[in-house]
Amino acid sequence: MKVQNIIITEEMLASKNKRFLNYLIDIITQYVIMFVLGFASVYIGDYLGYYEMGQFFTELSTIEDLTISYLLLLLYYFTFESLTFRSLGKYATNTKVIMQNGEEPTPKDILIRTLCRLIPFDGLSFLGVKGKGWHDSFSKTYVVDIAKFEAGQLLATEIDQIGQWTE
Repeated sequence: MKVQNIIITEEMLASKNKRFLNYLIDIITQYVIMFVLGFASVYIGDYLGYYEMGQFFTELSTIEDLTISYLLLLLYYFTFESLTFRSLGKYATNTKVIMQNGEEPTPKDILIRTLCRLIPFDGLSFLGVKGKGWHDSFSKTYVVDIAKFEAGQLLATEIDQIGQWTE
């Protein structure tokens, strides 16, 4: 039985420490991906005789570099969170993204959440009073501790079943 419209309590939310660790793991992962892609494209370009490819990446302007970095950020978060509702950082901390009503987000919700990450200083906005980032607020999502969230779901299911006849 699936619980509809579960109330998300503060106890279910991921702690600020977990959110910060998520952020660090995800940023480091993105830098590693950028490095590997850059290195691979230069190496493959040199191997195939396209020496201009290496020159292209070493001569990127600041705007071009930021554009590529932001596109990678959007691709990284959208891909992971739309498929599994978790980024690599969230896997490491056993947290996930859910909607305000406890349901899994739709790809549209994840897209809104992902695009909001482009807001300057959004990556640290969860350090505020409520521990919700701007990308959480605008997309109406929460990052919850999975174990605590599932315990809350089980409790809500058990409460819903009180008084029901079972054979």
